[in-house]
Amino acid sequence: MLDATSLASRPTHAATDHPNVPGAKVGILIANLGTPDNYDYWSMRRYLGEFLSDRRVIDYSPWLWQPLLQLVILTSRPFRSGAAYKSIWNNEVGESPLMTFTKHQHVEIKKKMQVRYGNQVMVDYCMRYGNPSTKSKVQAMIEAGCRKILFFPLYPQYSGATTATANDEFFRSLMHAKWQPSSRTVPAYFDQKIYIDALAQSVERVYAESEKKPDILVCSYHGVPQRYLMEGDPYHCQCQKTTRLLKERLGWHDSEIITTFQSKFGPEEWLKPYTVEEVARLAEEDGKKHIAVIAPAFSSDCIETLEEINEEIKESFEEGGGEIFTYIPCLNADKAHINALSTIIEDNLKGWLD
Repeated sequence: MLDATSLASRPTHAATDHPNVPGAKVGILIANLGTPDNYDYWSMRRYLGEFLSDRRVIDYSPWLWQPLLQLVILTSRPFRSGAAYKSIWNNEVGESPLMTFTKHQHVEIKKKMQVRYGNQVMVDYCMRYGNPSTKSKVQAMIEAGCRKILFFPLYPQYSGATTATANDEFFRSLMHAKWQPSSRTVPAYFDQKIYIDALAQSVERVYAESEKKPDILVCSYHGVPQRYLMEGDPYHCQCQKTTRLLKERLGWHDSEIITTFQSKFGPEEWLKPYTVEEVARLAEEDGKKHIAVIAPAFSSDCIETLEEINEEIKESFEEGGGEIFTYIPCLNADKAHINALSTIIEDNLKGWLD
């Protein structure tokens, strides 16, 4: 696979003092949310500062928000978030699980693209927040001769706070290029059959290994303020459709699966029902003693799944009287997931590479 170190050459018929130019190729850049470099205070503060300063994520006026963020939130939250990251940190390689899983996805997708397209493509990955930055990877692709770049935010459902801000950063990165490549962004794939099949297979696999079938499957999506839905963000509707398509693919009844939303932040009302409250209600009021939880909005396991779902939300369920809590991992580098992502990439490369 060609990369930024590939040999460049002087164009035919060019003057002898003309700079060398790398051979033209197509870049495929997958993007995930991001991760702190470490779980110490300053690493967490840098990461949270970048994340929470994004107007796509927190759209309050900077005149009101930044003093609160810099003087209050970022003095204490890095300690709490750092402790949460420490509890799930991949100490073997010194990075967060999201970084580990994204690297695995990149390696497997790269293999498939090499088989499919050979040296016509360059495949890499970046993060919206933290490292490796989108800007650094876009620059490396341009230097390697990528005259076309397909940018793929790894968010199945579209939201302004996820897909749009990733795209924003990608386009900002292109502003620094002397010779801008043609570019495409991959749209949300929440209703793609190949993605729904991969989700369903992960559920079927875990259910087949359970001694007793869970009473209900909770599809827990990352939340956003309710106001975003009213302002036209399609995220809520796409989450609901993902759950419905998963239910239909599994051949289940409505009573066997529900949609909830997690990770509420701040005083506003967010999309409901809140996962942490709903799992307790399922145990207390509905008598559901065995539940399974899946997170279809996350392409990789991360702090919101490994710590929030597997610890905080599980604890809420057990305190409500629940007995068996089964977490179904994200698709990560699962073969069916890699096949789905690779197929989506190939579909979006049509017209560039066929």
